[in-house]
Amino acid sequence: MQKSRPELDRIDRDLLAALQHDARLTAQELGEKLGLSSSQVGRRRQRLENEGIIDHYSARLNPNALGLTVQAFVEVTMANHGAQNASEFMRLIGTRPEVTSAWTMTGAADYMLRCYCEDLAALNRLIQDVLLPHPSIARVQSQIVMDQFKTDAPLPL
Repeated sequence: MQKSRPELDRIDRDLLAALQHDARLTAQELGEKLGLSSSQVGRRRQRLENEGIIDHYSARLNPNALGLTVQAFVEVTMANHGAQNASEFMRLIGTRPEVTSAWTMTGAADYMLRCYCEDLAALNRLIQDVLLPHPSIARVQSQIVMDQFKTDAPLPL
């Protein structure tokens, strides 16, 4: 059963939009933007956190400024689909810092990995020395990002 969308009023949506844009905003700054007191904003934010709508806070880093010049999406097709193989693969991916996100997919590939590497040689090592030797992986295909013209955008509210 699909979970229904939570009931959010205009102020909740405006609060979430403001936090998606800048999570460093204080309760006072948010209150000024939303026409609420700091305590009202704090209670709303706490409720949205408790309901799991606000999942966590983080800083968005510039990969190029950190020397991570290659971004790639790597499709992985499993040789077999047993639960143990899936668990071992997920455990492996959890140990790899260059894999910044991973999804289970429908279609030709079983998994999609988003990877940031210093250079093409580092991406090649990840594929050749880590992924392909894994016993449950049948196929790996990568797409190298040439340019990202839209960054990960806020969720639509």
